[in-house]
Amino acid sequence: MRIALCNEVIREMEFAAQCEFAAALGYDAVELAPFTLGEAPHLLGVEARRALRRAASDAGIVIASLHWLLVTPKGLSITTAEPDVRARTLEVMRRLIGFCAEVGGSVLVHGSPAQRRIADRQDAARGRDAFAAIAEDAEAHGVTYCIEPLAPRETNFINTVAEAAEIVQSIDSPAVRTMIDCSAASLAEALPLDRLIDQWLPRGLIGHVQVNDSNQCGPGQGDDRFAPALTALERHGYDGWVAVEPFVYEPNGSASAARAIGYLRGIEEALAWAR
Repeated sequence: MRIALCNEVIREMEFAAQCEFAAALGYDAVELAPFTLGEAPHLLGVEARRALRRAASDAGIVIASLHWLLVTPKGLSITTAEPDVRARTLEVMRRLIGFCAEVGGSVLVHGSPAQRRIADRQDAARGRDAFAAIAEDAEAHGVTYCIEPLAPRETNFINTVAEAAEIVQSIDSPAVRTMIDCSAASLAEALPLDRLIDQWLPRGLIGHVQVNDSNQCGPGQGDDRFAPALTALERHGYDGWVAVEPFVYEPNGSASAARAIGYLRGIEEALAWAR
């Protein structure tokens, strides 16, 4: 497995130190949350972007992907009826696509629940149009833009893989896909994770996986069992990134990151022995 650590878990460190710490634990990459870089991460200059990529490279890892895309700058929305806010949001999305490619990433994960809530069908249509609007940008930069299904407690727009897949198929771009967030899926989907993977991965619509427990801690720190899901990924030849994304850090971010990679590598070793 190619496993990345979502960098906000250890965001109190400087980015270079985050990369060194992740590499020392056995991660292959970091998944970068732009908000950890400041209030306008989409406007970071060329040298700053090169420095981020170099920091990962110097540590022996890569920046695999971006997520939590629209936390900063404040006031963004893909579903708003306000033209100025919509235009600004699309501009940020397009710039982050370029940012992702420049720092060496291959995937963007569009979660950002607060920035996609809807009140009616028109709001939902605007959200779908926003994803369609950036498809050519993602194609041009050679990255995959993933629409993330999130649990209903987080947002009321796009809660299941099926809902995201419908939008992906309507856009019909190889650069727009959906993904599986294990915590969200365990709360929103009718199927268990392994059967959800069996249903959707062979269709070619899954571009990324995030692993976290339904209690919002890291994998291995709750009641969810991840061996069946990882077995399903292996069964279908998944070769994308698996990103560790806890929201609750027990007892702290560093320990949570260490516990997660040990747990996942343990499953990986067991699967290897089983073969």
